[in-house]
Amino acid sequence: MPAGLLALTTAAIFTGAAIYVSVAEQPARLGLDDNALLREWQPAYKRGAAMQASIAIVSCALGLFAWWRTDMAGYLVGAVAIILPWPWTLLVMMPTNRLLEAMDVHAPNPQARPLIIRWGRMHLVRIALGALATIAFLWTSQIG
Repeated sequence: MPAGLLALTTAAIFTGAAIYVSVAEQPARLGLDDNALLREWQPAYKRGAAMQASIAIVSCALGLFAWWRTDMAGYLVGAVAIILPWPWTLLVMMPTNRLLEAMDVHAPNPQARPLIIRWGRMHLVRIALGALATIAFLWTSQIG
């Protein structure tokens, strides 16, 4: 399978995982009480971050390789779009993530719910970037 199609596949997996978090996991966790909400968010975030970060790196590398091999700018656009969740997470989401990670799940945390709601809104950008990458890879694979 050519690198461009693998980049498309991994970008679509990334996007699907991000959509799942926003349409299934986040609404379900918001239905929990405040302590359970935080207890669910902390390990889910760690596992999800590791998974999505790995997928983004692989997809970016494949997209860059496809661009290098074909000189088709769409692969470069897709590679950049799929890696942009990294700086978005590190620069924009990380302050909220750190606050949530530092909270003791056994103590009352009235600020946890508003922070997790904010986190969910910020997470939507990850969907948009993944979708942009997927569309760029798909479009470029169709014309190539």
